[in-house]
Amino acid sequence: MSAPRFAVDQRVRIADRTPSVHHRVPWYAKGRVGTIERVCGMHGQPEQFIRGDGEPLTRLYRVRIPQRDLWANYAGAPDDVLELEVFEHWLEEA
Repeated sequence: MSAPRFAVDQRVRIADRTPSVHHRVPWYAKGRVGTIERVCGMHGQPEQFIRGDGEPLTRLYRVRIPQRDLWANYAGAPDDVLELEVFEHWLEEA
């Protein structure tokens, strides 16, 4: 098993693309910058389950994004965040 490409607290950008198969990245998070909250281990890729068992397994990360960076008129507390789990192949260095 390879080492994680990203570390806790590292800034990452979520890729802005829309494959024609099922994927777990919500539209409002694509292209956004967040920080790695934790490395969640290896899991099957949603894009590969359409053809079988999700292999090869891919590393999953929990990414934290400030709510004010997601929604232009966000009126909540300034430190509110969204945490979502994103596969490694969807992340880039920011």
